Amino acid sequence: MWRVGQRKISRSWTALFRVKTRAVCAEATAAKSKSIVESTELKYKAGDKLHGYTVTTVSRVPELHLVAVQLVHDNTGAEHLHVAREDSNNVFAVAFPTVPMDSTGVSHILEHTTLCGSEKYPCRDPFFKMLTRSLSTYMNAWTFPDFTMYPFASQNAQDFKNLMAVYLDCAFFPKLAEMDFRQEGWRLEPEDLSNPDSQIVFKGVVYNEMKGVFSNAENLFETQLQRSILPSHTYSTCYGGDPLCIPDLTWSQLRDFHSQHYHPSAAKFYTYGDQPLENHLEAISQLALSRFHKIELNTAVPNEVRWNEPRMQEMSCPPDPMAADPDKQTTVSVAFLLGGLAAMDAAELFVLNILCSLLIKGPNSPFYKSLLTSNIGSDYAPSTGMNGHTKEAYFSIGLQGIAKDDVERVQDLIQQTIDQVIEEGFEESRIESVLHSVELSLKHETSNFGLGLVSSLMPLWNHGAEPVSSLQIGDHIAKFKESLASSSTFLQDKVRQYLKENQHKLTLVMHPKADYQAELEKKEDEKRDSVLSQLTQEQRNRLHSDAFELLDYQTKQHDASCLPSLGVADIRKEGETTELEDLLPTGVPLQFCPQPTNGITYFRGISSISSLNDDLKPYIPLFSYITSKIGAGNLDYKQMSQEIELRTGGLEVSAHVVTDHSELNAFEQGVAFSSLCLDWNMPYMFSLWQDIFNSPDFLDVERIRTLVMMLAADMANSVANSGHSYAMTYASSQLTPAAALTEKFAGLQQVAFLKRIAEQEDLQPLISTLQQIAVHVLDCTSMRPEADSHLLSLLSFYVY
Repeated sequence: MWRVGQRKISRSWTALFRVKTRAVCAEATAAKSKSIVESTELKYKAGDKLHGYTVTTVSRVPELHLVAVQLVHDNTGAEHLHVAREDSNNVFAVAFPTVPMDSTGVSHILEHTTLCGSEKYPCRDPFFKMLTRSLSTYMNAWTFPDFTMYPFASQNAQDFKNLMAVYLDCAFFPKLAEMDFRQEGWRLEPEDLSNPDSQIVFKGVVYNEMKGVFSNAENLFETQLQRSILPSHTYSTCYGGDPLCIPDLTWSQLRDFHSQHYHPSAAKFYTYGDQPLENHLEAISQLALSRFHKIELNTAVPNEVRWNEPRMQEMSCPPDPMAADPDKQTTVSVAFLLGGLAAMDAAELFVLNILCSLLIKGPNSPFYKSLLTSNIGSDYAPSTGMNGHTKEAYFSIGLQGIAKDDVERVQDLIQQTIDQVIEEGFEESRIESVLHSVELSLKHETSNFGLGLVSSLMPLWNHGAEPVSSLQIGDHIAKFKESLASSSTFLQDKVRQYLKENQHKLTLVMHPKADYQAELEKKEDEKRDSVLSQLTQEQRNRLHSDAFELLDYQTKQHDASCLPSLGVADIRKEGETTELEDLLPTGVPLQFCPQPTNGITYFRGISSISSLNDDLKPYIPLFSYITSKIGAGNLDYKQMSQEIELRTGGLEVSAHVVTDHSELNAFEQGVAFSSLCLDWNMPYMFSLWQDIFNSPDFLDVERIRTLVMMLAADMANSVANSGHSYAMTYASSQLTPAAALTEKFAGLQQVAFLKRIAEQEDLQPLISTLQQIAVHVLDCTSMRPEADSHLLSLLSFYVY
């Protein structure tokens, strides 16, 4: 633990701090970035012809240090967006508009089967085989409500070429074999293959995946909310596949869907990074586009017809056995259709995102105050916030974990909050904190920046919006500030327009139903019997042999020599190293890491809990969750949250377990502290940590009760979606001491532990326990404020 005023390292504790700053290397990196970005901007102009493409626009986005080049393929109409940026983690993606009109999960199953073999790579599952033949940093495929995308990322140039060849062939020229359809989609076969007389059941990768998805009440609610707020076209379906509808899909329909949607004329290509644009265009043209001509495809999604009056729906879900209060399992949400993403300009979308953050984010937001601090429910309802993955965005707000009789009360609170916001507006400091988070997000660079970029752009681009305009955040911020200056009620007017006076409003209520699972199983049995009744006797007799045929296909060794791979010459002999400076300024080990972090300082510290009583360790995850969300020093939790938002990118506290690199039974255990801020906010960031270390407020019982309920609900809701992870954590817990502690911190033991805590009426014993842990972990009572902008002198003061 951290001791005050100590100038030597005590054997009873260790602490490790890691700080990154842009102090060193910034100029060199800026010059390198300048060469990549400026050379691209100077090299291309609208009208240029490149490998069968025509350049349409070249746009500089200085705030993101990139240049975007947009092109159209002359012969097919395929669109291409290339983002040139000084980033070696290059990204490729191709996306197709996929608009299913039923809930068979055709777009989802197609996403799976395209990766099971292709014309040039006919081996089984080339996608998974490439995982061991590649240095990729990311490989996947994504199915969204109205488009499907195939992205990958790699830092190796040859690997990038290899993956592009495989991805393009799988997407445009897949085998779509019937055997793969049966494997990935659905099939009927005996439950126990060793017993041909065992019950006939449905099987299939997507079928089983979606059964798992819909075993979770949150997923049921989110799916139904989207289907109900947008009920007229493709969004009215379950695009991932409803297990009761998946068996309606035929192999022929799957192949037809591919031919109707996976064509270059509707495709969107995306490349990102520091590799030359011409290389990408030449490869895409040769490997795929040269075999196609432009055609007309019917993939447009019409706008939803606006309602004349609000609507209300009710639905049921399975009861949650992990719920802290069995009588409080109802969920209610109110959703508002906002408008088309392509129809709005990028500045208006920016305003809506800012407005959403102001309404729901953090303890100082209006809906947090009215809904969460009331302790009516356990947390926000699923899908709360702005959903921008459909053609028309919608905003929803609600509560989960409420009593059935509180539905009307929640509805009233939502309406009252909207009226209050229109009447009072938002505090200037709240607006400043949200804009600060935007500024910080622009500077905070991650290794997956290119992937994050395409995932945010594609929903807009897919429906005809100009993708680059949404990246010009600096312009949007300037326009936003101008609007605020010109009208004192600018944001209130937006709330009135999009929420108060919006008749396209849906209230969705979900109640648990005791016999929900029994009714579902009955429907599944009826579906199975219906499908079986349509089979001839010969087809029924063949189910068993077909199952073994598939098993043989799955277990047979397939020749993967057709797939590209890397040679030794393609891989750098030496990896990149990071220079660390080890210091001991105040008796605490400090690692100083100068990096070009774009004006952001990063901090990470670890306080050991190896000497903490074992009886207290189950409380560490809860302690970590609560510590930065309560008051500290002279600030209550609302003021603390406001300062954190204004000065930092968040103060994070988490349980820390790391196995030793050479000793299997040795490990480090502790509490990790991390944060980031703009360089000039560094003194404020460490001042906030000082308050947390010295005087955290564990006496606000109602605040702690709210946080306990939220964490318990989050953990309980995660079980259905992450059951495999919980199973692996539990299974490995018997192998090493570190794994056993991980199970205690993040496994089913922790889920059950939090459930018991949430059921307690009297929280005083919990508060006493948290205070005991704080004495061990946060013992820094003599910190003094100091205004010194130099990082090391600042840390030498704050770190004891």
